[in-house]
Formats: sequence, C-alpha cells, structure tokens
Amino acid sequence: MKGYIHTLTGFAAMIMLLAAIPSARAHSINYQVEQKGMAVRAFYSEKDVAAYSQYELYGPGDKNPHQIGRTDKNGYIGFVPDRPGVWKLQVWGESTHGFHGVTTDIKVDKALGLEGFSKPLLAAHTKFITGISLVFGLFGLYSFWLSRRRTPADDAGTKPKEET
Repeated sequence: MKGYIHTLTGFAAMIMLLAAIPSARAHSINYQVEQKGMAVRAFYSEKDVAAYSQYELYGPGDKNPHQIGRTDKNGYIGFVPDRPGVWKLQVWGESTHGFHGVTTDIKVDKALGLEGFSKPLLAAHTKFITGISLVFGLFGLYSFWLSRRRTPADDAGTKPKEET
C-alpha cells in the first residue's frame, strides 16, 4: 500500500507540474513576422526625414486614436488597417526651421489594401503652380526690360500736338 500511495503522490506531482507549464509560458513574449500592413514615410525634403516625429492614426469613424507613437529614424510609420474606409494620420515634427504638422487621409479598400491617399494642395498641383509662376516671372522680366530701354529723353521729345 505504501508503494501505491507513493506512486499516486508522484503522479499527482507530475500532473501539477505539467499544468503549471502553460502559465509559466504566458510570461514570455512570442512573435510572428507577417507580410501585410502599410508604411507611410514622413519627410521635410527628400534628404531631411521626419525622424522620431509624433503621430496619431485614426480609423474610419474613430474618436480615439487607433495608434499613437513616433516615426522611426527613417521617418516611417507602419500600421495594419482592420477595416476599410478613410484613415486619418496626423504627424507633428520639429526640424531645424521650426515646428511642422500635417494631416493626411489614407483610403483603404475592402481587401484592406491601399486605394489612395491625399496630398497637400501644393504637392498635388506643383506643376500648375510652377507653370503660372514662370509665366508671371517671364512677363515681369520682359516688362522690366522694356522699361529700361525707354529713356526720359524719349518721353520728353514726344509732345502732343496742340490744336489750332
């Protein structure tokens, strides 16, 4: 009988030890690498990235941020959308020439892929604004050149005819 009790005690201890393994495992951090999500790059210019800038990301209809944080050293923000719609991203950065901020809309399709995004007004119409600026600039230079060719003597030598 003593051997039987000793075996049962050992068996119970073994079961308790095996039952404790899952709870001990819950204290470790596991990971999985998946190839999905979106990346947004924030920058002041091509050579001046918005590194470590604060941001908030709002999902469609959210009042509280879906995600908050800072960009990485290359100015990237990564996120995985969980529903289609328009996502709003606000980024605030401080560069050597002051504090800057931008809000952009990211359109996510039904397959949770990128459908499109909004660009700042200047970036969306850069060619048009450049063309208008060139036209006005060239007209200004031509007008200045014409005014320099004209001398005050030319203006004084032409008198209107008097009526007799």
